[in-house]
Amino acid sequence: QVHLAESGGGLVQAGGSLRLSCAASSTYVIGPMGWYRQAPGKQREMVATVTSRGSTNYADSVKGRFTISRDKDKKTIMLQMNSLKPEDTAVYYCYARASYDNWGQGTQVTVSA
Repeated sequence: QVHLAESGGGLVQAGGSLRLSCAASSTYVIGPMGWYRQAPGKQREMVATVTSRGSTNYADSVKGRFTISRDKDKKTIMLQMNSLKPEDTAVYYCYARASYDNWGQGTQVTVSA
């Protein structure tokens, strides 16, 4: 089984920063991990991903502003979010593949203008 514990969400003004963390507890080998977000009335979208080998990928809308990182144990990821914009407002979900797809409960990020 896989459990994903997310933290770091909150309310911030435009231009501010937040750092999201996700700690995975798994009895399986964890492959790719990442962050996805879903705004009200919108589909869930990929924000940033990182493979077990360290390869990263970002949505065009966050490239240059967000940075995803992964600990050496491969079970913890962080998302450093800088220069936040109101359109970044969403529930952010941690994702991990370990035998099957796993999702965290989500953490709310709200960016005010």
